[in-house]
Amino acid sequence: MKTKRHGLAIGIERTGDNFFLSLKAQGKLTHKDYEIITPMLDSALDKVKLPKIRALIDGTELDGWETRAAWDDFKIGLKHGNEFEKVSIYGNKKWQELAAKIGGWFVAGEIKYFDNENDALDWLNE
Repeated sequence: MKTKRHGLAIGIERTGDNFFLSLKAQGKLTHKDYEIITPMLDSALDKVKLPKIRALIDGTELDGWETRAAWDDFKIGLKHGNEFEKVSIYGNKKWQELAAKIGGWFVAGEIKYFDNENDALDWLNE
């Protein structure tokens, strides 16, 4: 039997109140994936008065979410949406571009979809 890999890899860098968050999503995300990632994100942002987050999300290996995991993702957006300045989604599937537009409804900052990682990073660093 072949094992299908899934999950989120997260990187968080902080300079003062500025954060750079990188996420790589793989496979079909589950509620258990969010049980791990959500406390890490909450902990990183907990003591910062007004965090300013720029995020790069690599969705090139993302197949989607289980229903409960999609709800978990939505809750993160509601809880931390005002803290995001820019979110760059790098992917290779048409639905990801639509997801970026919908995500923009729940995040105070800008969200933009790219099919090229260098363009995604350049935009974040503008």
